[in-house]
Parts: sequence; C-alpha cells; structure tokens
Amino acid sequence: MRFASAWLGSVLMETTGIVRRQTAERVRDALERLVTERDVWVSTAHPDHGPHQVPLWFLWDGRAVWMCTGATSVTARNVRREPRVRLSLPDTFDVLLLQGEAECFPDQEVPADAAEAFADKFGWDPRVEEGSFLYVRVVPSTVRAWRGEPELHGRVIMRDGTWLE
Repeated sequence: MRFASAWLGSVLMETTGIVRRQTAERVRDALERLVTERDVWVSTAHPDHGPHQVPLWFLWDGRAVWMCTGATSVTARNVRREPRVRLSLPDTFDVLLLQGEAECFPDQEVPADAAEAFADKFGWDPRVEEGSFLYVRVVPSTVRAWRGEPELHGRVIMRDGTWLE
C-alpha cells in the first residue's frame, strides 16, 4: 500500500507539474493571494436552518478579511447569531481556507480606514448606498493551503492565529 501511495504521488507530480512547497512559501503565496484576489466564499450557519454559503468581495488589511453584505441578508443574520465562519478562495486546485470568528460593524460604525480601503479596492462605498449594510471582519485563527494531493500533508499554515514557518 505504501508503494502504491508513493507511486501515485510520483505520477501526480509528473503529470501535473506539482512541486511540493515548504510552509514559508505557502504562507507567502497565501498572503499574496489575500492581497490580490477579489472574491471569497463565506460559509456561515444558522442553529435552526443549517449551513449557508455565498461569494462576497473581500479586502485583506494585513491581519483580517473585510467583507460587506446587506444588513438583513442571511449571512448578516447568521454571523450575528453564530460568529464562527469559514472562508475559501474560489480556486479548487490552489486551495486556501480560512477559519475564524466574525466581528460585525454596521455601515455607519465601521472604522473609516477599513471602509475607505474597501471602497478604493472595489470602487463601491456601501456607506453611501440606500439601505443598510454590514461590514464583517474575520481575523483568521486557522489557515490551510495546498495545491493537489502532494501538499495535503502540512496544509495548516496558521494555527491559533499565528503563521507557521
């Protein structure tokens, strides 16, 4: 069995060109993606209705992910009741998963620097829209990153809010 597993890993690396990254490289790549990418899948849960998942625009401020959603959306209602969330970038091969607790800020109470950075990135400022919006801030406690099967081992690159080396 061990031979078959080693052979399969070898075949995958040859056919897909996967080169196993060390933790420091995975952290660097994850941070770069958090700065440059636009969309994140947000998974929340309601105690009675179960899981809910939606894509939202996001901003990485160097420490936390900021998102914005309608103040009465299912996502907003869920994070107010159960702040534990999971976030994932949309690429299913170059996987980046974040886990943390959501902190909510009504659009008129969000820190100005976060709202301005969000507006600068997207050209959209929810604070001036009709209707109410909720900014959601998530400081990750755990981050996992991997590209294909060869990187499943060692995929945790942040534990208890600390980036691993």
